[in-house]
Amino acid sequence: MRKATLLLLMLAAMLNMNAQTDDEYLMEIGGGVGFLGYLGDYNNVLTRDLQPMATLLVRRNLNPYMGLRLAASFGKLKGDERDVKTVYPSTGVTPYSFSRTLTDVSLTYEYNFWPYGTGHDYYGAKRLTPFVFLGLGGTYAGGDGSSVFTANVPIGLGLKYKVGQRMNVGVEWAMHFSMSDKLDGRNDPYGITSSGMFKNTDCYSVLQLTLSYSFMQKCTTCNKD
Repeated sequence: MRKATLLLLMLAAMLNMNAQTDDEYLMEIGGGVGFLGYLGDYNNVLTRDLQPMATLLVRRNLNPYMGLRLAASFGKLKGDERDVKTVYPSTGVTPYSFSRTLTDVSLTYEYNFWPYGTGHDYYGAKRLTPFVFLGLGGTYAGGDGSSVFTANVPIGLGLKYKVGQRMNVGVEWAMHFSMSDKLDGRNDPYGITSSGMFKNTDCYSVLQLTLSYSFMQKCTTCNKD
């Protein structure tokens, strides 16, 4: 009887251990869809002329709090001189408007406010956590017979939720501060030359929903990733 009881206790302990231990994954791959908005000389309202966009992403999870993400986004920038209550010196009979394609490639550092996970792969981890991110990227905007390539600094925040052991869903918003005043295809209407890193330059916002799949199981029997 004692042996049977001891065997049952050992079996229960093993089952409980398996139930409380999920694999921790180092990598994620996925994508996102959302809206892209231009802010500059020909638009000063964050929610005006939003255009559809899509993202492909790869994330390297450094630990439950931190990660690095490489992303490539594709969308359009749109603006119209009639949307701003300003008469520029270059304004002619036909107000200036534009619709240009945009490609953005960025590397960002992400910080989770709470340790992110199922709660079984890391003690105290949460399935839901807010996060912030900061990085450096490159922007290409083209159309109307002209194009520009410049650097940008993305700064944003979001919320992510672990749906399952491998599936992750998130929503995020970011502002990309570019180092060019020609994302809209024109220099400053007043002829003011951009000076400083972000002074008198164009920028754009991104609001998107993301979905990613975790892979590359972390080694649980060694001291290295």
